[in-house]
Amino acid sequence: MAFALRNERERIEWLRSQLDRPHPHVCVGIGDDAAVLEPFAGAPVLSVDAAVEGVHFELGWLAPHDVGWRAVAAATSDLAAMGARPRAALLALALPIGLEEARFEALVRGADEAARAHGLVLVGGNLARADRLSVTTTVVGELHGPPLLRSGARPGDVIGVVGVLGAAALGLELLRTGRAAEAFGRPFVEAFARPRAAIEAGLALAGRARSAIDVSDGFYTDLDRLAHASGVSVHVDVDALPRLPDHDAVARAVGRDPLEVLLGGGEDYALIYTSAPEHARELPGVLVGHCLPLGEPSRLVDRHGRSIDRRPEGFDHFR
Repeated sequence: MAFALRNERERIEWLRSQLDRPHPHVCVGIGDDAAVLEPFAGAPVLSVDAAVEGVHFELGWLAPHDVGWRAVAAATSDLAAMGARPRAALLALALPIGLEEARFEALVRGADEAARAHGLVLVGGNLARADRLSVTTTVVGELHGPPLLRSGARPGDVIGVVGVLGAAALGLELLRTGRAAEAFGRPFVEAFARPRAAIEAGLALAGRARSAIDVSDGFYTDLDRLAHASGVSVHVDVDALPRLPDHDAVARAVGRDPLEVLLGGGEDYALIYTSAPEHARELPGVLVGHCLPLGEPSRLVDRHGRSIDRRPEGFDHFR
């Protein structure tokens, strides 16, 4: 049985007892003023992501273990989009006074499990008091070769997607509406609660794809960001977009339009990439379109070539 944790020092000691393991890349881990890592052979890649109660999750319908997992997976997805291999992570936890110690421990264990599943070692972080729970995750990766950027797409490139789209958004709706336990929705709830960053796919794209971005705010929003950074337009076949088999049925069950969710649902952490057509067969995922010169209008079409006049707005913190 876990002992009662009362103050910051005791919590740090518990964190060290749980997380401070010998690791070949870590010289100094949890418990000192800063972590010290062995030098990387490749270029270091850094990213940070925040998960805030009331914005990214609600403890009323998401277990603390899953909150910790999601926080680490979301940050790690940025490394995947750059074609980097994960190495280390830092957690900054802002904890409400009333948070039960069992929930605190579950959150940390979820973050640790996600870190290990993605090839990361947790090397430190910070504890603070706050009005609501938040987890800020900083990740460090290693790059061998040029990074995958949003700005590398060229007219004529094919557009590919690794992973599925819209599943996490539908999982969130099932949780919100109290239908998470229904059998047909379990894969969707899992997609939201326990996402996996596409690390191996990102490594496979590195050096072969021309550009990439992860899907955190919605497929169309993130593709538009890539197109804007690259100075191209896009042509996308919406019927080719990858989805879970029961996508349409689940969307209708929670009162959502299946196509709107597919295009606008966020937090899937799929990868969108572009590549020269001659390299497409050697890359993972499915092809969903191609890039056009900037002067041409971007188009969404169905399998019959009919235009889809929808441009769903993805997630925006400040809209």
